[in-house]
Amino acid sequence: MIGNEAFKIESHDFDVTSIDSLDNYYANNLWPIVYLLNDDNVKEAYVGETTDAINRLKTHLKNNKKNKLKTFRIISSSSFNKSVTLDIESLLIKYISGDGQYKLLNGNLGIANHNYYQKQEVYWNVFKDVWNGLRKDGIARHSLSHIDNSDLFKYSPYKSLTEEQKKGLYLIIDNLLDNTVHNTIIEGGAGTGKTILAIFLFKLLNSDNSDFNFRDFGNDEIELKFKIDKLKQRFPNPKMALVVPMSSLRKTLQKVFKNVKGLKSSMVIGPAQLAKSHYDVVIVDESHRLRRRVNLGAYFGAFDKINAKLDLDKFVGNELAWVALQSSKAILFYDEGQSIKPSDVLKEDFDNLKNRKDTKIEYLESQFRVKGGNSYVKYVDDLLKCNLDINQDIYNNKNYDFVLFDNIDSFIKEVKLRNEEVGLSRMIAGYSWKWISNKDDSLLDIEIENSKLRWNSTNIDWVNSPNAIDEVGCIHTTQGYDLNYTGVIFGNEISYSKEKGEIVIKEENYFDANGKQSIKDPSELKVFILNIYKTIMLRGIKGTYVYACDKDLRDYLSSFIMPHKSNVEEEIVKLDIRDIQFENSVPFYNIQVAAGAFSELQNVDASEWIQLPEYIRFSDDYFACKVVGESMNKIIPNGSICLFKKYRGGSRNGRIVLAQSTDIQDYDFGSGYTVKEYSSSKSYNEDSWSHQSIVLKPQSIDTSFEEIVLSEDGIEDFKVIGFFEMVLD
Repeated sequence: MIGNEAFKIESHDFDVTSIDSLDNYYANNLWPIVYLLNDDNVKEAYVGETTDAINRLKTHLKNNKKNKLKTFRIISSSSFNKSVTLDIESLLIKYISGDGQYKLLNGNLGIANHNYYQKQEVYWNVFKDVWNGLRKDGIARHSLSHIDNSDLFKYSPYKSLTEEQKKGLYLIIDNLLDNTVHNTIIEGGAGTGKTILAIFLFKLLNSDNSDFNFRDFGNDEIELKFKIDKLKQRFPNPKMALVVPMSSLRKTLQKVFKNVKGLKSSMVIGPAQLAKSHYDVVIVDESHRLRRRVNLGAYFGAFDKINAKLDLDKFVGNELAWVALQSSKAILFYDEGQSIKPSDVLKEDFDNLKNRKDTKIEYLESQFRVKGGNSYVKYVDDLLKCNLDINQDIYNNKNYDFVLFDNIDSFIKEVKLRNEEVGLSRMIAGYSWKWISNKDDSLLDIEIENSKLRWNSTNIDWVNSPNAIDEVGCIHTTQGYDLNYTGVIFGNEISYSKEKGEIVIKEENYFDANGKQSIKDPSELKVFILNIYKTIMLRGIKGTYVYACDKDLRDYLSSFIMPHKSNVEEEIVKLDIRDIQFENSVPFYNIQVAAGAFSELQNVDASEWIQLPEYIRFSDDYFACKVVGESMNKIIPNGSICLFKKYRGGSRNGRIVLAQSTDIQDYDFGSGYTVKEYSSSKSYNEDSWSHQSIVLKPQSIDTSFEEIVLSEDGIEDFKVIGFFEMVLD
């Protein structure tokens, strides 16, 4: 038993004997309680709440699915009322689903989302304690904050639908039951909940009615239950597909489906797979990214074969037509404003589909992703279209950080700090730089001011990849994803004309070949590029940071976006350095004194300790050193105290490192140490690889500093001690 003053959790075998002998005052006296059934072997669970625990548990024993579960837990408290237990039940369903350890037998209708007295002030903390109790008991694995940032949670079908989403759901159900309707189009901008509704609907059609909870649908409950009963009769075992045009998002949703009871990863497919079979219901997420026969590269051959197989003219047929031909019912989630390249199906094709008699349309307008709400979405749209009044106030919303930077280093630093604090903070840019690291991972693609960055090193699930925080994503690796903070880099392909009073495009600086090839009208390219920037500016839930490479554009944006505090005079912060270790302090080493033993940090006594700034999360891997000399003064001023992180393995190319070698002759440091930007070349054979040479590059305004080159003979005792993180003073 796990308990405290607010609640208690008790565990029992799930059988009649245990239920009859249950010694729980609240369960035996018709108090509202929450219960959890689970089986550790098959990793399935069911969450419920009731005021009649004994009878409810016995009813579950008669259910052929639930009676296979081995254990039940009662969560009870004298402070629980019906509103509290409904809330805790819903939270447990959402977070257990997002935790990924158990597949839930629950249906996804009727997930409660209501306000009640002291919901946030008291009972959210109670739920956090309940969750920690379940973690101690092995039922839950991850922290709530970790789950909040996970794809399993973000794309879980266990969501409380808004009234607007419910309206869309009712329309879809009506259309599925209507023999005269083939196509349902749900239109909505970025962040309006299209993907969530698509996944919710998919789970709905693949669950048993007995698993549903209709209570959250109020007065519509009876009618909705009647419609779903008819829907199940119409599609008892529907053959369904969720079509996702973008490969990265498709892979992510396949992982989500794999962890949801009743769903399979194979249900999430690409458009080309439609040719293999006819489906009862096809749901298309991000349908604005379906393709036509333009700029397809290696996909041309397969595209033409599918058109031939479906008896379509290869010059007319497109992926939208495939959806219509290969489905009895098609549901398309669409946003014209997120079409980003010439290969996307034309707006005219969607307009033709909308005008058909067998098509019905519904609209989603409320903003659910960004905390700035619809006002922020409209502001971004007006900003990019230059529709804002120069005399109006700069955007300011206490719920949303919208900040303009005039220094790329500060921009990078702040994005990384947000990632330390809340996770899922990423940099995204327009296509203003060639992707040279795709063929040679020792190269860096993006150079802005004195900073060098790399494009995304993977196209699949880049947002969650280990190196993402040190890389820059693009529209293709982020469209459809939620982030906490987005750092948007406006590249050199986009500027502002003071004479015209509008944003202008510099085509020569736009390097997405498939994004501009075949475009003859410059205004068409401008629409695509503005759509890209608007889409990525609507990724961040908590905030969007902006840096513009072009000065004219930066000047224009500065009239409407709050400047970062580095643009104004900052207070001078005195570092707290002491002779003894103290709270939130890290070792401050004198590397000249530490000499050769410094490579084994644990064997070196720190001469002093230095306090980390409050915004940096403490890590045992952090240490500080003073960096002297001018060889890195573009980034590290002479005499700066810098924060480093112990090197634990992984790629070092392009990173600033503290390195040690007897072959290093750096008179700023002595003792065989240096701080430089790392680069290496490798040689490969059938079984392994080895370094051919290591180059340590200065980053100085003084061009007399030379690279330190270590050949094969000098690499043997070379060690990277740590990665440079930031300048502390």
